Amino acid sequence: MRPLSLLLFIGLLLSIYSCRSDFETVASTGDLAFSKDTIYLDTVFTNIGSSTYRLKVYNKSKKDITIPTIHLAKGLNSKYRMTVDGMQGSEGKSFTNVDLLAKDSLYIFIETTAPITDANPTDFLYTDQIEFDAGTNLQKVELVTLIQDAVFLYPKCFADGTEETLPLGDEKIYGFYLDENDPVNGNELVFTNQKPYVIYGYAAVPTGKKVVFNAGSRVHFHANSGLIVSNNASININGSKSNSPLLENEVVFEGDRLEPDYSDVPGQWGTIWLTNGSTNNIIDHLTINNATIGLLIQNNNGTTVSIKNTQIYDSSNYGILAQTAKINGENIVINTAGLASLACSYGGNYKFTHSTFNNNWNSSSQVAVSIDNFIVGATPEVKDLTQAIFNNCIIYGSYSNELSLTKKTTATFNYQFNNCLIKYDTTTTNPDYQFTTDATHYSAIILNESPKFFNLKLNKLNINKTSGAFARGNAAYLIPLDILGNTRTTPPDLGAYQNMDFPK
Repeated sequence: MRPLSLLLFIGLLLSIYSCRSDFETVASTGDLAFSKDTIYLDTVFTNIGSSTYRLKVYNKSKKDITIPTIHLAKGLNSKYRMTVDGMQGSEGKSFTNVDLLAKDSLYIFIETTAPITDANPTDFLYTDQIEFDAGTNLQKVELVTLIQDAVFLYPKCFADGTEETLPLGDEKIYGFYLDENDPVNGNELVFTNQKPYVIYGYAAVPTGKKVVFNAGSRVHFHANSGLIVSNNASININGSKSNSPLLENEVVFEGDRLEPDYSDVPGQWGTIWLTNGSTNNIIDHLTINNATIGLLIQNNNGTTVSIKNTQIYDSSNYGILAQTAKINGENIVINTAGLASLACSYGGNYKFTHSTFNNNWNSSSQVAVSIDNFIVGATPEVKDLTQAIFNNCIIYGSYSNELSLTKKTTATFNYQFNNCLIKYDTTTTNPDYQFTTDATHYSAIILNESPKFFNLKLNKLNINKTSGAFARGNAAYLIPLDILGNTRTTPPDLGAYQNMDFPK
């Protein structure tokens, strides 16, 4: 085709198609299809905004259509709000004449912020509907949200516009002291199971005071929040055995994002910090989820921190980071941390019995257990590790070496592993890891046998009789009950769980 003819042909095509309008539509006939017929906006706290949820609307016909109205059934009074393909509509409640091309789709994004008073008093559900069109063409998508009442704890705002802070060395951080005579919440140093608590910023236990968490307490920390036990202050966590998977008697610390998609996301909040100078700290039946550091424990005035029947999951840095601390741990389970599930650093005095330390973080630098007696640049740089004893424990993970021992010879470095299952490369020539020939530091070590945990992704580190940890323990170190309150048999299994048959 000659160039002139080609240009005339292209011009003819353009003139034909320019006569067509993308907005020549017909009215919707009520034949829309939806990705879901009900949108469940997962549990939110009263007056706290939800995540954004998505609904996809399909026009499966061969015609371009106009949907006359898309609106919330409760109108402007609805606590839900929407955007439709990026349009805000009337206060996010109502949209008119929404075009949708043939065989195409559009997105609706939904959020809510609602008080507990708007929820159904019998089931605490807040509901509404997205209505498409009207009359015989009316189609609906249900909206459902569970609203949970809570006690909110946060720094005060002062008349000059500044907010309460806490001293931290030469710095200040966003936080506040718990008040035993607070005019709104009463005694903030006693946490109960009546309502969950939501904490913004760092809540600190004042000097000389003790914070108590009763069985069944639930504490949710906002981003960059946590708990600080200050000089000469104490923490007592008094959880107890639960009789169901709901952990109804456990004390639970976790983030304030309640959606299932956040259930295993690490680093959603800060840490529980037992500072240098806190004292007489007792922890029993505690579960910690999704922190940066689950427990940060420093020298506690020479007193022993007792940690029993405690689970720590999905920490972005450490499950437990102890620095020159003194800890007695029994029935502890830690799974998945960015650096180490357990780090005993800068010396200290440690004894762990019937505990399970596992790490499947996706990094070759992670370990299950790390032990050292120094911090580079600290003053002094080294501290004595007077003891680090592990009895009837599991130290395992996804990489070849799940135990790290790093020492400076200018300070004491005493460690001992008795009847432990350890994952480590057996070809090592490092004298610190001679598991079968070094009787001073190792006794009855099981190397590289799989513990065959029930479900690592769900943080279920239970074992059965096929596990390499089955009946390999020493009765001399027996803790009579496991983390679930089950009676241990003899010879005992290694780790925090008595073996059981897995559900099919």
